[in-house]
Amino acid sequence: MLDRRSFLVRGALATIGAGAMSRMAFARAATQRRFVFIIQRGAADGVGTVMPVGDPAYAAIRHAFAEDAATGAKLDALFTLHPAMPKAAGLYRQRSALFVHAVASPYRDRSHFDGQNVLETGGNSAYQVRDGWLNRLLSLLPHDEARAIAVSATMPVALRGSNEVASYAPSVLPDASDDLLQRVTMLYQGDAQLHALWSEAMSIRGLAGDEAEENGREAAANGRLAAQLLLPADGARIAMIETGGWDTHGAQRARLAGGLTRLDTMIDALRIGLGPVWQDTLVLVATEFGRTVAVNGTGGTDHGTAAAAMLLGGNVRGGRVLADWPGLAPAQLYEQRDLRPTMRLDDVISGALSRHFGLDPERTGAVLFPALGKRAPISGLVA
Repeated sequence: MLDRRSFLVRGALATIGAGAMSRMAFARAATQRRFVFIIQRGAADGVGTVMPVGDPAYAAIRHAFAEDAATGAKLDALFTLHPAMPKAAGLYRQRSALFVHAVASPYRDRSHFDGQNVLETGGNSAYQVRDGWLNRLLSLLPHDEARAIAVSATMPVALRGSNEVASYAPSVLPDASDDLLQRVTMLYQGDAQLHALWSEAMSIRGLAGDEAEENGREAAANGRLAAQLLLPADGARIAMIETGGWDTHGAQRARLAGGLTRLDTMIDALRIGLGPVWQDTLVLVATEFGRTVAVNGTGGTDHGTAAAAMLLGGNVRGGRVLADWPGLAPAQLYEQRDLRPTMRLDDVISGALSRHFGLDPERTGAVLFPALGKRAPISGLVA
């Protein structure tokens, strides 16, 4: 029997199409407020996204990367937003976007798998907690009997737990990621014959595929799809979108610009698709950890610690960058290489969500992040 929920799910699957580079997960709750968690898998460079151009050490340590700030949106005396995010800059001017800098989860090592596990479970260390904080959020909301649905090859850890979330995996193989292709390029650099053949193949791939344009279309489609599933009165109320390509060990300037362009396109498509419901929607963008402040020998950055997070939506108290800025001078860096974390991502999440959904802040923090002890969620993030 094809009921309304089945119709929505099948329509969503048709919209995704083959080879989509971002995957989504959806959950339901009986509330007018919506929440979208966009995870940047691969450790996005916060210093390259929200650029601290006012820091005296910035230009010297970032070299050519600092040139991107010339055409970016000036946020305040210290920070400039990367020029690949003009839509987010517009939301910032409308006071619907807030950037949080020098923020991190409790994780302090540099493994993607462990870092993402800590980010998604809300634990103090990897694999300490079995379920995800996004699943636990459902237990705090006045939800009805409707079930959740995840559109993903595997259920994201953030949505795993006792609250039921169904899943569907498209029966297609994903395209090779930018990270994998970049690593193969680096592997072949020492072989004159293979490097030449690989370089030629990559050039043909770029010419034939119009890759950037295609990725942009996929990002927009994913944003629209999320909006379609969040809009109905009996539709989703919580969504998770996975994005990749943020592990920029080499050729970072072009790769980061491409990733931020896709992210900006996705957020804008989500905003447009939601229409007036955008006023009741909160979007969080976060990554497992940041990247090194210094540029490496292949024009990239390596695994770091603190990063930048984003809060967007109609009720966000935006138009500002929230940061207890630690500085980029050598003596100010974490382990003499990374942006030092001065704010806790869990405090940002619990503070924003408790206000957004009208929940008690302390109880929200205790449920979402039980392994972290009693915390003081950050207030004033959402109106």
